[in-house]
Parts: sequence; C-alpha cells; structure tokens
Amino acid sequence: MAHHLHADPALQLAARFLHVVALIVGLGAVLAVDWFAVLWLLGRRRLADVLQTACGLQVPIWLGLAGLVVSGLFLHPDLTSPLTLVKLGLVLAITLNGLYAHWLGQCLDRCRDDARVPRHLLVQSGVAATVSQLGWWGATLIGFLNSQS
Repeated sequence: MAHHLHADPALQLAARFLHVVALIVGLGAVLAVDWFAVLWLLGRRRLADVLQTACGLQVPIWLGLAGLVVSGLFLHPDLTSPLTLVKLGLVLAITLNGLYAHWLGQCLDRCRDDARVPRHLLVQSGVAATVSQLGWWGATLIGFLNSQS
C-alpha cells in the first residue's frame, strides 16, 4: 500500500511524529508488562499482578503497533531494501507473537491461584517475551538506521 500513497512533506512530517508516538506507546507498554514479569520471576510480584498489568496494557500495545503500521505507510519505506524487509518480518512476528502471548496469558490466568506455574508455560512465556523484545527492538533499530539514509 505504501507505494500507492503519496504524502506531501507536511503529511510525511506528521506521519513521522505519529510513528514515534506509536513506538513510545507500544514499546513502553510492552516494557512495562515484561518488567512486571521479571519482578514476578524474582518473587517480588504476584502472578496476578503481571496478568492485571498485561490485561490493562493490551490496548496501548495494540494501538501502538497499529499506529506504527499505519503511519509507516506514509513514510515511503524502501521495499527493495533487505533491512526494510527484515523490519516488516519483525513486525509480522511481533503481531503473531502478541496473539500467542494473549493465549498464554489466558493459560497463565488459570494458574493464578496455584503455588506453581507448570514449567512448560514458564518456558513458553519466556520465549514469547524474548521474541517480543527482539522484535520490537530490532524493528526500532532498523527504523532508526533507515531514517539515517
């Protein structure tokens, strides 16, 4: 779609600003959820705290991701660049991983009152958090590198 949109300089500037805002909202919310998860793993928070935080931050996470995708359409991404293609792949991975993490949250919610979470859910949650962090930070880094050229 980006090839069919022709933004004038003012619209492109607004899109760049909205892109940064969406990044702050989405990645900030992801970092908050993951921080609470680390605190839970260290025994400093309850699982219920992590789940409540994740539930409360779902909307900002998805709004941030959607804002990045929509505003990115107006930034004329170079679809012939391997880095841009990697970034688009990371965004797809983040999206699919977010759906997977939502399902994992529902599974963990069933363990909310148990003393121990099954090991396989811990491993799956760790993998989902790692994919999320690598995806968000990787796409951010590539976006930064692309903006320098």
